[in-house]
Amino acid sequence: MPDKIQLLPDSIANQIAAGEVVQRPASVVKELLENAIDAGATEVTVIVKEAGKSLVQVIDNGSGMSETDARLSFERHATSKIRQAEDLFSIRTMGFRGEALASIAAVAQVEMASRQQGAELGTLLKVEASEVKAQEPTSCAPGTSIAVKNLFYNIPARRNFLKSNGVEMRHITDEFTRVALANPQVAFRLYQNDLESFNLPAGKLSQRIIGLFGAAYKEQMVKCHEETEHITVTGYVGKPEAAKKTRGEQFFMVNNRFIKSGYLHHAVLNAYEGLLVPDTHPFYVLRISIDPRHVDVNVHPTKTEIKFDDERTVYGVIRAAVRQALATHNVMPSLDFDSDVNFTRFKTASAPVSASERAYTQFKNIPPNPNPGHWEKLYGEEIKQSKLNFQPAADPAAVPSPGAPGLAREELTPAAGTAFQVLGKYIMAPVKPGLLVVDRERAHERVLYERFVGQLANRAGNAQQCMFPVTVELNPGDFSLVMELQEEITALGFLFEGFGGHGIIINAMPAGLPAGNEKELFEGLIEQFKRNKTELSLSVPDNLARAMAKRSALKEGQPLDKQEGKALLDSLFACENPNYAPDGRKIFFILDLKRIDDLFS
Repeated sequence: MPDKIQLLPDSIANQIAAGEVVQRPASVVKELLENAIDAGATEVTVIVKEAGKSLVQVIDNGSGMSETDARLSFERHATSKIRQAEDLFSIRTMGFRGEALASIAAVAQVEMASRQQGAELGTLLKVEASEVKAQEPTSCAPGTSIAVKNLFYNIPARRNFLKSNGVEMRHITDEFTRVALANPQVAFRLYQNDLESFNLPAGKLSQRIIGLFGAAYKEQMVKCHEETEHITVTGYVGKPEAAKKTRGEQFFMVNNRFIKSGYLHHAVLNAYEGLLVPDTHPFYVLRISIDPRHVDVNVHPTKTEIKFDDERTVYGVIRAAVRQALATHNVMPSLDFDSDVNFTRFKTASAPVSASERAYTQFKNIPPNPNPGHWEKLYGEEIKQSKLNFQPAADPAAVPSPGAPGLAREELTPAAGTAFQVLGKYIMAPVKPGLLVVDRERAHERVLYERFVGQLANRAGNAQQCMFPVTVELNPGDFSLVMELQEEITALGFLFEGFGGHGIIINAMPAGLPAGNEKELFEGLIEQFKRNKTELSLSVPDNLARAMAKRSALKEGQPLDKQEGKALLDSLFACENPNYAPDGRKIFFILDLKRIDDLFS
């Protein structure tokens, strides 16, 4: 019987090994940036074309390589960092396995020019699919320049799995951001298709955060510092009121290496306990310095997951550091010991207030009006501004049944003038089967969702011009996402254009929505879109329609007069599915007469 096991050719083995290291263009950016940092560079430039599919080039002013080192750097497991196994437990550099350049060269065309500091000439090396095509002396600047062209050109199947340019560029920006945050002492530049996306001078961590995420973060950051005998935690955390619905701006750096850790993230959230609105996540950039002997960085191919020999201690120090930072900057709630605790309730600034409390507060703060018959004049302007563009059915009889079991549409239509609102949250009305109870926010969300679905399908969103253009500063990832979705967002009714590095100018917003909150609405749309993306499997149009409906729907306590309430009910029961909100929550129910009678039995 013939033998079945055989050695793979080097070319195939290299391509398989490349799968662990080079998953997409962003992987190339990460590996080359880390090599530049390890080489002692103080200035690093990244040039990307077609989201890295045609070119990723990283230029640094580091130590450079000799002719022999340049050639050996493309061999597998060739490294200057490791001499014996014990060295793995004293690693302070980024790359150490000697796999990066070998793996990249196995699936791309690579040109490297490198010159040592003080040398007259450098070395030019050309490698394609692991094969060295040329090596010759060259004149170049001190440091190293590596150009990776036509990634996966020799593995078309792998190339077909790459996403759109917008998605791939967002991954590149994420990797660039992580390395730039971990090394604020190094100047970074990023060019995308010959346009400068970032120009980050060397400086302090706070300056680097503002350079990456925008000037708005200047007011959100709280400095964090905690030092013990074995571990030091420094960095910045965000104020609770600036927390967002989605994760994405949380960064841990251990010995200048970006890592992901749900365990340490929990430590941060624990420190914020009682300060955050439910389901929100704070911003933080925390740098952890610890003896490498207490850390194992070799547990994951991309080295983004590590292990500590004493995770509990690290957890406790991080939690203490964040709590101390929040308390020092008067963000933590304080207790008034002069108050009588039997008659006073303590609340954090972000604690939610119930509908009944809010309604009572609004009621008791209304001044006496000697002429209550003319209240409409007093609040007329507010009512005018709060009008919502509901589209009631022109012919109720022509509207299909809403699908409520055993109920026709006419049975759910209240008589004119009978609907009333409760606590700014529900619309109630007597109908044939009993008492109709409708959640206003969910109903409006359903109406808007179906409208936006239609607009996205037809690419025909109605826009209303803003009185003044509104400028919105976005972080790099959100900016890439917005530009990727520009066509779809325009179909919703937003008209905008790029402005500056990562800003946009909104010139128009969807028709029928109250003016004046364009910035909040746009930022909310992007946050909700990202949240949906992490939690649900949705198409882009469906995700955008849900996100836009969620963020622009009527909110609890928002003014709504009787005419608008009636129009909302008509619009709801003209929907294809008026029974449920887009996320599956029930919109209305019928409190039938028997159930009402039972309440009194």
